[in-house]
Amino acid sequence: MAVEMQTAATRGLTLEPHQIILRPLVTEKGMHRSTRYNAYAFEIHRQATKIDVRRAVEELFNVKVVAVHTQNRKGKPRRTRFSRGMTKDWKKAIVTLDPEHRIDFF
Repeated sequence: MAVEMQTAATRGLTLEPHQIILRPLVTEKGMHRSTRYNAYAFEIHRQATKIDVRRAVEELFNVKVVAVHTQNRKGKPRRTRFSRGMTKDWKKAIVTLDPEHRIDFF
Protein backbone atom coordinates (compact mmCIF):
# COMPACT_ATOMS: atom_id res chain seq x y z
CA MET A 1 0.00 0.00 0.00
CA ALA A 2 1.53 3.29 -1.10
CA VAL A 3 1.56 6.20 1.31
CA GLU A 4 0.76 9.46 -0.42
CA MET A 5 2.36 12.61 0.97
CA GLN A 6 -0.02 15.53 0.98
CA THR A 7 0.91 19.16 1.02
CA ALA A 8 -1.52 22.00 1.50
CA ALA A 9 -1.38 22.52 -2.28
CA THR A 10 -2.61 18.98 -3.02
CA ARG A 11 -5.55 19.56 -0.67
CA GLY A 12 -6.59 22.58 -2.74
CA LEU A 13 -5.03 25.21 -0.46
CA THR A 14 -2.06 27.18 -1.78
CA LEU A 15 -0.12 29.10 0.85
CA GLU A 16 2.74 31.50 0.22
CA PRO A 17 5.87 31.11 2.39
CA HIS A 18 5.06 34.26 4.41
CA GLN A 19 1.57 32.82 5.11
CA ILE A 20 2.99 29.49 6.37
CA ILE A 21 5.53 30.97 8.82
CA LEU A 22 3.52 33.28 11.10
CA ARG A 23 6.26 34.26 13.58
CA PRO A 24 9.46 32.96 15.13
CA LEU A 25 9.19 31.76 18.74
CA VAL A 26 12.02 33.47 20.61
CA THR A 27 12.19 31.90 24.09
CA GLU A 28 14.93 30.80 26.47
CA LYS A 29 14.39 27.18 25.50
CA GLY A 30 14.42 28.14 21.81
CA MET A 31 17.67 30.07 22.16
CA HIS A 32 19.27 27.10 23.91
CA ARG A 33 18.01 24.78 21.16
CA SER A 34 19.33 27.11 18.43
CA THR A 35 22.83 27.35 19.88
CA ARG A 36 23.20 23.68 20.80
CA TYR A 37 21.22 21.82 18.11
CA ASN A 38 20.86 24.47 15.37
CA ALA A 39 17.05 24.10 15.63
CA TYR A 40 14.58 26.99 15.45
CA ALA A 41 10.91 27.18 16.49
CA PHE A 42 8.15 28.94 14.54
CA GLU A 43 4.41 29.41 14.88
CA ILE A 44 2.95 28.14 11.62
CA HIS A 45 -0.38 28.04 9.81
CA ARG A 46 -2.72 25.36 11.18
CA GLN A 47 -3.10 23.60 7.81
CA ALA A 48 0.58 23.68 6.81
CA THR A 49 2.41 20.35 6.57
CA LYS A 50 6.06 19.52 7.23
CA ILE A 51 6.79 19.73 3.51
CA ASP A 52 5.22 23.22 3.34
CA VAL A 53 7.25 24.37 6.35
CA ARG A 54 10.51 23.02 4.88
CA ARG A 55 9.85 24.82 1.57
CA ALA A 56 8.90 28.09 3.31
CA VAL A 57 11.93 28.19 5.64
CA GLU A 58 14.36 27.36 2.84
CA GLU A 59 12.82 30.05 0.63
CA LEU A 60 12.51 32.81 3.25
CA PHE A 61 15.86 32.40 5.03
CA ASN A 62 18.03 30.84 2.26
CA VAL A 63 19.10 27.88 4.42
CA LYS A 64 19.20 24.07 4.10
CA VAL A 65 16.64 22.27 6.29
CA VAL A 66 17.53 18.83 7.67
CA ALA A 67 14.39 17.98 9.67
CA VAL A 68 10.99 19.42 10.61
CA HIS A 69 8.97 18.44 13.69
CA THR A 70 5.45 19.80 14.21
CA GLN A 71 3.20 20.05 17.25
CA ASN A 72 -0.46 20.98 17.63
CA ARG A 73 -0.75 23.11 20.76
CA LYS A 74 -3.98 23.49 22.71
CA GLY A 75 -5.20 26.91 23.83
CA LYS A 76 -5.06 27.81 27.51
CA PRO A 77 -8.00 28.89 29.67
CA ARG A 78 -7.92 32.62 30.46
CA ARG A 79 -10.04 34.83 32.68
CA THR A 80 -10.64 38.58 32.63
CA ARG A 81 -12.67 39.90 35.57
CA PHE A 82 -16.01 38.14 35.13
CA SER A 83 -15.61 36.51 31.71
CA ARG A 84 -13.87 33.24 30.96
CA GLY A 85 -12.38 32.27 27.64
CA MET A 86 -9.73 30.26 25.86
CA THR A 87 -6.74 31.30 23.81
CA LYS A 88 -6.71 29.88 20.31
CA ASP A 89 -5.20 26.52 19.40
CA TRP A 90 -2.02 26.88 17.34
CA LYS A 91 0.62 24.88 15.53
CA LYS A 92 4.35 24.91 16.21
CA ALA A 93 7.24 23.76 14.01
CA ILE A 94 10.77 23.00 15.17
CA VAL A 95 13.11 23.21 12.18
CA THR A 96 16.61 21.71 12.34
CA LEU A 97 19.11 23.23 9.92
CA ASP A 98 22.26 21.95 8.25
CA PRO A 99 25.30 22.61 10.53
CA GLU A 100 26.78 25.20 8.15
CA HIS A 101 23.59 27.34 8.08
CA ARG A 102 22.25 29.77 10.70
CA ILE A 103 19.25 32.09 11.15
CA ASP A 104 19.85 35.37 13.01
CA PHE A 105 16.71 36.82 14.61
CA PHE A 106 18.50 39.73 16.30
